[in-house]
Formats: sequence, C-alpha cells, structure tokens
Amino acid sequence: MPRRKGFFIVLEGPDGCGKSTQARLLVNFLRFRHRVAAIHTREPGGTYLAEAVRKILLSPTQKVQPLAELFLYEASRVQHTREILRPALAQGRWVICERYALASLAYQGYGRGLSLEVVEALNHIATGGLDPHLTLLLDLPVRLALARSGFRDRDRLEREPRAFWERVRRGYLSLARVRSRGVVTLAGSIGVESLHRKICETVERRCHLKRS
Repeated sequence: MPRRKGFFIVLEGPDGCGKSTQARLLVNFLRFRHRVAAIHTREPGGTYLAEAVRKILLSPTQKVQPLAELFLYEASRVQHTREILRPALAQGRWVICERYALASLAYQGYGRGLSLEVVEALNHIATGGLDPHLTLLLDLPVRLALARSGFRDRDRLEREPRAFWERVRRGYLSLARVRSRGVVTLAGSIGVESLHRKICETVERRCHLKRS
C-alpha cells in the first residue's frame, strides 16, 4: 500500500481565539475518524531551542525591539521547520501547527510596522519555501480576544495596547483576502463544538478526505 501523503495545516489567529483547543480536537478527529497519523505542534516552539526562544519572547520582563523580535521568531522557525515539520511530512504524517509564517506578517508586519517585504523574505529563508497546504484563520473581534486573555496572567504580547491588536486583526484579514486559495477564515467567536465541526468540514473538503 502506498504511503499516505503528508499534509500541513496551520491554525492562525490572536490569543483567545481557541487555536490550542481546536488543534487538539482536530488531531484527535484525524486520528480516530480518518486514521491519519497526525501530530500537534506550535510556533514559537516545538523543539528545545524554539521553546527556549518562546520563553524569551513571551516573558513580560523582557523589552524586545521589533526587528529583534522578528529575528527571534524566524530563528525559532528555522529549527522547528527542519527538526519537526519537514521530517514529519516526509514520513507521511499530517502536521497541525498553531501559527506559522503568516503570524509574522500579521504581528511583526502589520502589528509592529515592519516592512512586509522584509518579513516575507525572512519567512522564506526560515521555512526554506515550505508553505502550509491549508491555513485556518480563527478570526475574533479584539474586544472578545482581550476579554478572554484577561482571566489569566498575561504574557508580553498580551500586554500590548488594543491598537496593536486591531492592527494585527486587520493584517490577518487582509492577508486572508490576498491568499484566499490557501486561507479559510472562520469565526472564532462561536462555541467550541460548533467551531470544531466547521473546521472538520473544511479540512475534509479541502483535503479530500472521505468520511468512513
């Protein structure tokens, strides 16, 4: 029997949109409903080095310049792509990842005001040209995102002012319109189960999975 082709799916969106929960639910759905070998990973993170970088980036005690922030994300992405993503895909696994290169365009490009051309160039270098087969953008109004993150200890990014998060959201939506063939936008404000169903339906349709 030929090996099943690996598939790379990314969940994007602001903190509070439900990425982690939906990523776990999707992995379980793929494993048990479609018998797909799927793994769950995240950015920044996924490897020892990338998780260490994550701690620096999210520490509320750190003051990180926008360009330094971008370089740290890209360094983490290099390690993650080469150590986790490419090997898993080469083995025919499905990779479900919380955030990837689109996040740098939304956060460091639109949010921080860095050149989108520079971010795109560094993304390409860091990923080696690896693009997701499908990106699911879980869109959430900023007021809801801030309300959801307000019930826990906030990290460095979560402490950014509302104007920053408005720019990030506009950036995500703008990028989704431009990349409409590869990005599907879903409302992150609906209930967990409703969103999970929509994600599963989208993945089955876009990835040509047949229900058993």
